[in-house]
Amino acid sequence: MRISPALLQRSKQLIDKYALYVPETGFFPKGFEVGCIASGVKKNGNLDLGVILNTNKSRPSTAAAVFTTNKFKAAPVLTSKKVLEASLGKGINAIVVNSGCANSVTGDLGMQDAQIMTDLVNEKIGEKNSTLVMSTGVIGQRLQMDKISNGINKIFNERKFGSDFNSWLSVAKSICTTDTFPKLVTSKFKLPSGAEYTLTGMAKGAGMICPNMATLLGFVVTDLPIENKALQKMLTFATTRSFNCISVDGDMSTNDTICMLANGAVDTKEVNESSEDFEQVKLQVTEFAQRLAQLVVRDGEGSTKFVTVNVKNALHFEDAKTIAESISNSMLVKTALYGQDANWGRILCAIGYAKLNDLKSLDIDKINVSFIATDNSEPRELKLVSNGVPQLKIDEARASEILALNDLEVSVDLGTGNEEAQFWTCDLSHEYVTINGDYRS
Repeated sequence: MRISPALLQRSKQLIDKYALYVPETGFFPKGFEVGCIASGVKKNGNLDLGVILNTNKSRPSTAAAVFTTNKFKAAPVLTSKKVLEASLGKGINAIVVNSGCANSVTGDLGMQDAQIMTDLVNEKIGEKNSTLVMSTGVIGQRLQMDKISNGINKIFNERKFGSDFNSWLSVAKSICTTDTFPKLVTSKFKLPSGAEYTLTGMAKGAGMICPNMATLLGFVVTDLPIENKALQKMLTFATTRSFNCISVDGDMSTNDTICMLANGAVDTKEVNESSEDFEQVKLQVTEFAQRLAQLVVRDGEGSTKFVTVNVKNALHFEDAKTIAESISNSMLVKTALYGQDANWGRILCAIGYAKLNDLKSLDIDKINVSFIATDNSEPRELKLVSNGVPQLKIDEARASEILALNDLEVSVDLGTGNEEAQFWTCDLSHEYVTINGDYRS
């Protein structure tokens, strides 16, 4: 794959600014170890196989996941769904993931390969039905199972596991495909009860990104004990407001998976839906997932801008999200952002064809649209439409200044209620075509 010097420079800036969300003295959840290896599946010899392992067996671990809605679900998606259904989200102690090959649209043989991966890890940890599997990369090709099997054996037999910063960062690198930087975030949280717990997350994704979900894999692990039904409810809520609120190119993959493991290594009472800490943990997981999801957009293939689409004062959250999604997925809006063209008509057009559940959510006489600068320059807000009326004289020079920023916001005030939703998107450049024109090379 040929990448231009301009994109390489952009990648370096992203790595410098966003890759290391975790200091080398960083903290990670108790009771988890990770390991990875270059199995040889990737032609360039980069890391391409990783394992996340729960070593805390003092109480049963719990697991939850959200999967792609693409009709052509990949073999690892179907296999992981089966594992979760059989285990009822309990006793999941490992995740094995490879990059370089998606094992998607590979029929019964692909299903056998995914099962072999889980069986190998289950055998190594001495458990049954305890491993989830994920894959990412080129669609329609069989996994090189000799390399995958040898790689899993080496990770375990040579004890290539660790729990320090470099170990976690290496696994984050091993799941990358067209990503220009690894995405790793970790945070500590304290609850009113006094319990302190840690969330650590990794994600991969840069292209084929569209809500429900994106072409991404995401993992969140925590040492807080969370009941399995409560964990699934938290993850679904968080995903709806994070990984399902990002867009790069409007394309939906066959392999998308977000999963969360809670091993209960923190000595505190298990959190369930009736716990006083449930709502706070749910919101903390959501905020954490948003940070991780935003890194995917910042690494959008060929992108030059990170754009927050903020729809506020809506009648319903669902309709606010639908409008934000419509704007974020519009190719015309994306290309206008790339060209730094204040073509607000394209934004209104995307709002107008959004498929709303309640038509009362949109009143064209109340709508306000603005560009918002994210730096310290003034005026911070540039109004484009006020109470349904286009501004007669838009400051084109100021519009160009705002659109030249790497980070900016599109604000839409519907004026019909008090709900709001955010989407995170990027522009669409010539470089996107270059990257995806010869992805398999």
